[in-house]
Amino acid sequence: MSMAVETFGFFMAALGLLLLGVTLPNSYWRVSTVHGSVITTNTIFENLWHSCATDSMGVFNCREFPSMLALSGYLQACRALMITAILLGFLGLFLGIVGLRCTTIGDMVLSRKAKLAATAGALHMLAGVCGMVAISWYAANITQEFFNPLYAGTKYELGPALYLGWSASLLSILGGICLCSSSCCATDENPTTSTRLPYKAPVSVMPLTASDEGDSSFGKYGKNAYV
Repeated sequence: MSMAVETFGFFMAALGLLLLGVTLPNSYWRVSTVHGSVITTNTIFENLWHSCATDSMGVFNCREFPSMLALSGYLQACRALMITAILLGFLGLFLGIVGLRCTTIGDMVLSRKAKLAATAGALHMLAGVCGMVAISWYAANITQEFFNPLYAGTKYELGPALYLGWSASLLSILGGICLCSSSCCATDENPTTSTRLPYKAPVSVMPLTASDEGDSSFGKYGKNAYV
């Protein structure tokens, strides 16, 4: 059962890493629609790297953020956290492949594989926490600007990429928990050989001959019985 939980947690964490990789370059982190006439109505959407605008005719153009130093602090922190989450996820994925009990790489005992699987689970959980913090921080800034009556800039709403990132972070955390919980009780004993009974060589019993029977009966009496 623990092997199934370990494998399930590995694939769950791998799916979370894949979704985190899709979330990072997604353009729809925050979306704003500016209403006007049929021609002037446009949609503005941004992510951590660029800002794009699309008009009602379907024509859009994008511009990259000019300088990293000119960005706000929370945006730089979100970039760093998302990149860190993906790097930790890749490292946890590699250690998870080596540490799974269903894989055979060299002559590695189960206790060492369990330590590698637990380390991979911890890395996946840390990656999920980094992604969760980055996306929640970005979403909190959007809601703060949206409900601030004194904010004069463009007000945005939560984009679909944020919901995808939350799901990816949650999958990474749950997958890491499954990896850690399933590898905490592993031992060096091979489960395929632990139920085998010890081998005992068969003992052959030689039949008694007449001379042996006489000798054996003679030994039952003392010498005084024949005096």
